[in-house]
Amino acid sequence: MNGARDNQDDADGIQDDADGQEGGAAGPTREDAPAPDPTSDDTDWLADPALDGVELRHLRGFLAVAEERSFTHAADRLRTGQPTLTRAVRALETTLGVRLLDRTTRRVALTDAGRRLYTDLAPLLPRLAAALRSPAGPGVLRLGFTSLLPAACRTLVTEFRAATGAKVRLVRRDTPLAGLETGESDVVVLRGEVPRDAGLRTALLLQEPRVAAVPRAGAPGCLAHRRVLDWAELAELPLVVNTVTGTTRPELWPADRRPQLACTADNFDEWLEAVAAGHGVGVAPESVAERHPHPQIRYVRLKNAPPVPVRLALPARDAHPLAERFFTLGGQHRR
Repeated sequence: MNGARDNQDDADGIQDDADGQEGGAAGPTREDAPAPDPTSDDTDWLADPALDGVELRHLRGFLAVAEERSFTHAADRLRTGQPTLTRAVRALETTLGVRLLDRTTRRVALTDAGRRLYTDLAPLLPRLAAALRSPAGPGVLRLGFTSLLPAACRTLVTEFRAATGAKVRLVRRDTPLAGLETGESDVVVLRGEVPRDAGLRTALLLQEPRVAAVPRAGAPGCLAHRRVLDWAELAELPLVVNTVTGTTRPELWPADRRPQLACTADNFDEWLEAVAAGHGVGVAPESVAERHPHPQIRYVRLKNAPPVPVRLALPARDAHPLAERFFTLGGQHRR
């Protein structure tokens, strides 16, 4: 469709040129283009070597320091580390071949060259930011998850919205990759191990403790009255496993001492009801106990249990630009 439209646009442009030559309604001409800057000496500014090596982050860093007169305050404003900001400003000075800032242990001041650059640059970056915003309005990021979205993602989503102006649409999918494999999600939150052949880039966001989900009726022994269970004790108990999005399977225990598989479920809700019905004991992230209480289930703290890794994941290739931004921001929230 786009290719056909491009071809049609080309055809329309050719027709306009022909009409103009015949005295009809003229299309865009060189006279309609902005007049060249008289100070440019007719040099193509796109090929100007002064732009080589200059990155937008260098300019943003310089402007922030110039306005704050402090690398510490400027780094806080840009939500970056002070060493990163220092390297960006130094890279700009190296590229331009001039010192822009005078630094001492007590103050930061602009040099004459720095003042000239700031005066010329300060009004340009807001215009550039406005030009780069989508003319169709804010974008939408589809954030996929399975049964629970970690509480840590609330802050992450808030900061992402503030940084990009984009909206975030939550997508729950009971699939191993939370809709990423079907194109329903742009970036996802996954618990447990991610297959190496899934074609994804991942970043560890946090690790959650595990708890045991014990049926109040029908549990072996006095499990429903215990305050703490040891991970090794579960090897002697029947286990209910969510085989699609669950994080706990018999393979987590040593090969010679693993729990018996009581039954399986295809999603979180089935898993929860199977445990409540007394088919066996379940194991889940601690957040399940906090956000999914059940009258027929008691959650018991586990000791010596391996934590549940929680990761952000996106396609290794051709990821959505907003997903890249979210992924990068998530790396700064690792804990």
